[in-house]
Amino acid sequence: MLSSPEKRSPLHTREITFYGYAREDGLWDIEGHLKDTKAAPFQTGTKIWQPGEAFHDMWVRLTVNNELVIQDIEVAMDGHPHPECPLVVPPMNALIGARLGKGWRKTIQTHLGGIQGCTHLRELLNSMATAAFQSIPGALFDPDENKPPLYLGGCKSWDFNGPVVMRIYPQFYQWKDQDKSS
Repeated sequence: MLSSPEKRSPLHTREITFYGYAREDGLWDIEGHLKDTKAAPFQTGTKIWQPGEAFHDMWVRLTVNNELVIQDIEVAMDGHPHPECPLVVPPMNALIGARLGKGWRKTIQTHLGGIQGCTHLRELLNSMATAAFQSIPGALFDPDENKPPLYLGGCKSWDFNGPVVMRIYPQFYQWKDQDKSS
């Protein structure tokens, strides 16, 4: 928990939530929701947003297979500050066929970067891979036990040379990728 702050006034709240679902057809749905509100009235163009009213209220659903390849994408903008904002929805289909994993952020930037897309939807998409990794059992681990899960080596706790890997995945403790070491 953070320490007690100095006296202050609220200005802005951003809520980002992710949900992971197993579908009956064997695919997986990963949903992201981003919601922005202000503590005081806020104006964009001729519209005045009231305190607590979401001026960004956006959803993305990625449907992926066991290899984390996107099979379908759905986007909803329940709240957006400008009438032009929904124009970014059709280009999102360019992500169908892309894989969540290494290079994901570059894929997003390639297909939806700059004026091709929406900053807020890109922000959601950036973290949807992590939500998928947390949601989909076995998606990151090769069952033949010859290849480490993709998250090993990705943070301090999952350091190949660290105590967590030594305890949980001793077969990969101090592991070196043969392709990188040659």
